[in-house]
Amino acid sequence: MQTVIQVIGIVMFLAGILFLLQPQVIRRIITFLQKGYRIYFVGMLRIALAIVFLLGARQCDMTRVIVVLAILFLLSGLLIFMLGTSKIRRMLNWYLRQPIVVLRALSLVPLLFGGLIIYAA
Repeated sequence: MQTVIQVIGIVMFLAGILFLLQPQVIRRIITFLQKGYRIYFVGMLRIALAIVFLLGARQCDMTRVIVVLAILFLLSGLLIFMLGTSKIRRMLNWYLRQPIVVLRALSLVPLLFGGLIIYAA
């Protein structure tokens, strides 16, 4: 399970690098997620990641860090369902209006989280 968590961290880290180098990819993903109920897939994915992290936390070097990240993933996944599509779409529209510099800065989030996961696992 530790390997699965490390792979998740690597994927997040690589996504952060991709978003940093090609910020227009973020806009394409946001545009895709705005249609219908696709945003709920992100909520389900975050909840699934939380479950994986909670199940594998004991095998990791920094158990508490992995558990805290699992709780963050769980809360963020649940928040997507609680806010609903209309509020989430408004937030996504805000991201679409941001200049490239802001999108590059936001790409640091998956980069840092991925790095933290790799380090903690």
